[in-house]
Amino acid sequence: MRIIQICPGSGDNFYCENCLRDAALVKAVRNLGHDVLMVPLYLPLQADKVEQVSNAPIFFGGVNVYLQQKLSIFRKTPRWIDRWFDSRRLLEWAGRKAGMTNARDLGETTISMLQGEDGRQVKELDRFVDWLVTEPQKPDVVCLSNVLLAGLARRIKQRLGVPVVCLLQDEDGFLDGLTSPYAERAWAVVHERVRDIDAFLAVSKYYGDTMATRLKVDEKKIHVVRMGVELDVYKPYESGPAVPTIGFLSRMCPERGLDTLVDAFILLKKNAGLRSAKLRVSGGRSVADEPFIRRQQNKLQSAGILGDVEFLHAFERDAKLEFLKTLSVLSVPEPRPVAYGLYVLEALAMGVPVVEPAIGCFPETIAATGGGVLYEPNTAERLAQVMEPLLLDSQAAHRLGAEGRAGVFKAFDIGRTAGEMIGIYEQIVRK
Repeated sequence: MRIIQICPGSGDNFYCENCLRDAALVKAVRNLGHDVLMVPLYLPLQADKVEQVSNAPIFFGGVNVYLQQKLSIFRKTPRWIDRWFDSRRLLEWAGRKAGMTNARDLGETTISMLQGEDGRQVKELDRFVDWLVTEPQKPDVVCLSNVLLAGLARRIKQRLGVPVVCLLQDEDGFLDGLTSPYAERAWAVVHERVRDIDAFLAVSKYYGDTMATRLKVDEKKIHVVRMGVELDVYKPYESGPAVPTIGFLSRMCPERGLDTLVDAFILLKKNAGLRSAKLRVSGGRSVADEPFIRRQQNKLQSAGILGDVEFLHAFERDAKLEFLKTLSVLSVPEPRPVAYGLYVLEALAMGVPVVEPAIGCFPETIAATGGGVLYEPNTAERLAQVMEPLLLDSQAAHRLGAEGRAGVFKAFDIGRTAGEMIGIYEQIVRK
């Protein structure tokens, strides 16, 4: 099959599950013998810096999207000017400034992009589709990385005459996070635009059920395809860390629950048996995250344990794998339900047990792997209480991690994920 995969990109500034998922999927689908063209929008693609998965130009560069939203003159500029704003260096700078736009700008731009040919970025849309049409080989199917790209579907189907499918992963959190009235307006546009999409692929049963309701689409259009990881990459150390070590692997922001984990760590350090315990934090950050990170560091400083905590910058694949080898347990105490939790699979694949709140996809993943502990309510006190036995008993933690690793190898192979996706694509193309 010939597949065009369209993804947003992240600019390599933080642990972007969406981008990492897309890059791994493209590689796995290619390994099955299919032709995949990966096209990043907004920002350059994060792909664990292992291999180049896309040579496609960037059309909807984040800077251009913003300028075309704010000033009508940029909706008419020639392509050579737009290319300058789409330069990799400038887009990576913009990526580091995530959050520099205000809530109104973010809401209005989101709605405009969802409106597709009726939005203010129609110039970019038409140039993008023109480019797709000139590709030497017509695709069999176009895949959108998430429903926030649904505004592209109508024009793509009109010009290319091929089915459009859409992956689903945590879009509801972003849309709900827009301020009123933009959240309500964005959902209304989404409900209209998803009519242009032929099928949806959800990363978990939890999220498939959730989005069937929230998108107001027929459940038959949503297929659950459990996401996986590249199993041969994960080779854990047998010995484990010398001292109890907690890990956090996600963007360092309140939306990922880092503050809850910091508070739990402060409580754990009061246990005489855990005076030597360490906390290691990785996953990247934006400029907008820095005040939040400083507040966490100030809490740790006030507790006299800042020296036992590391905030790491490098999180590309090799650094990430080395990081995971140093952990006794990993926890990303998400404050709201999530669809996937790639970091859970990555930790378990390395033999590191996880402790997660009993919300979203986590009960589903833990049940399938057996490699973690769930807790509720999602408070620092309860997290510390549940994590403490694993930190005090390294052998118990090792056994739990080994069970989780076996579970991941049994149920979360990215090759199987790719095969299931291709099967669904083939069904859609035959209709």
